[in-house]
Amino acid sequence: MEIKLLQTTAEKAETDALIVLDFEKREGDHWLDGAAKGWIAEIRTAKEFTGKSCEISIMHRPAGFKAKRLAVAGAGPADKFNPAELRKAVAAAVRALKGKSLKRLTLALSEPTADQITAAVEGALLGDYEPDQLKTDAAKTDKRLESFHILGPASLQPAVDRGRIIGEAQNFTRDMVNEPANILTPLALAAHARQMSSEFGLDCEVLDRDRMTQLGMGSLLGVAQGSAEPPALIVIRYNPPSGPTKDKLGLVGKGVTFDTGGNSIKPADGMEKMKYDMAGGAAVLGAMRAIAQLKPPVSVTALVPAVENMVGSRAQRPGDIVTSLNGKTIEVLNTDAEGRLILVDAITYAIRLGCTHLVDAATLTGAIVVALGHIHIGAFTNNEAFLAQVMSSAKAEGERMWQMPLDDDYKDYLKSPFADLPNIGGRWGGAITAAMFLKEFTEDKPWVHLDIAGTAWVDDAKPFTAKGPSGVGVRTFVNLATNWPT
Repeated sequence: MEIKLLQTTAEKAETDALIVLDFEKREGDHWLDGAAKGWIAEIRTAKEFTGKSCEISIMHRPAGFKAKRLAVAGAGPADKFNPAELRKAVAAAVRALKGKSLKRLTLALSEPTADQITAAVEGALLGDYEPDQLKTDAAKTDKRLESFHILGPASLQPAVDRGRIIGEAQNFTRDMVNEPANILTPLALAAHARQMSSEFGLDCEVLDRDRMTQLGMGSLLGVAQGSAEPPALIVIRYNPPSGPTKDKLGLVGKGVTFDTGGNSIKPADGMEKMKYDMAGGAAVLGAMRAIAQLKPPVSVTALVPAVENMVGSRAQRPGDIVTSLNGKTIEVLNTDAEGRLILVDAITYAIRLGCTHLVDAATLTGAIVVALGHIHIGAFTNNEAFLAQVMSSAKAEGERMWQMPLDDDYKDYLKSPFADLPNIGGRWGGAITAAMFLKEFTEDKPWVHLDIAGTAWVDDAKPFTAKGPSGVGVRTFVNLATNWPT
């Protein structure tokens, strides 16, 4: 898609549709004049348009404009308008208009800022995304945009570039999550990581089964042993142009390319969606793609433990005891609680590589979906100051998080008479006990755990996004790195 700034007026823009925003319960006049202003007032009076978020209304051949259509997009209440709401409004407009086979769109904002331009570009790319890359008739039904232009001064070009980098990184993540497990095996995920790293100048290392065995990653390898597909631990490093920094941010993403539940097998209903169980790992890789281009001031190391969790004669059994990389023994009470088993070895390895601050992202528990639904990411921490930093980045990017408790009392749920700890607690507080399990391996490094099980996949298409992978986490990670205190 061609994305660029246009130095012209709304009236002179030649486009299939000129998009403008309007707000819910607007008081006073719209910034557009003439017939357009009158039309918006008319459709408001008729209740055809109220300005609610993601509403779209279209006027054909607007008088005084070169555009073929004028589209007004609802942006919600004016007092709650921010770049995240703009991103959503633009994405909704793009999806509505490209659904009518329009190819060239132009956005006109009243007084565009850099943050708004970035959000608008992201919105256009995210709204244009379709999860149909494996359809054989895609060329016949392709409704993707050819161009998205924004009216604004040339001085805002860096904001356009940033929006494109981040939007493309998030769609890169969505593409990986969307690939089925027969195509995206652990080694295929590692190949994606190598190719991306080579393209954008990152250092990529992939640890194979033999190397992980030598190191002693028994917790990770225990999950992998039931699959014919070999596991991989993907390690990608970024350093600023000025060289390595004292602080080293570690991003760890769960990379279970398919999860049957192992011998603690999942129900068949919905199991096909378990290709998305590597969404945390994909988000980490997408973030590194953007970080390589934006060049933040902090060293970043990404780690993605990639495995399949399968049923088979070699698969681990409930009751097995494995020894993790840091030496702790773990009783595997439930083989479907596998994500935490691969993450702890990756977290330990991140610490050995010198990471001083850790964030992990994982589709870890169904319990977080029970607690927070599909709206908020569950956030856990051992360091309130670091969590505040992460949540500030998330808020700036419109990725909603909610802090969950992690009191020491929850450790009482994780007791085993046979090993240092079990991989699950009891029935209650499942998302919390999963986070508490991870905490036991952080060695008191500032750490934030993000349970994205409820937010990484969209079950039903929405006005602003297609059904399927959301790419959640990418923007937060990029914001965290680019705004790292120096």
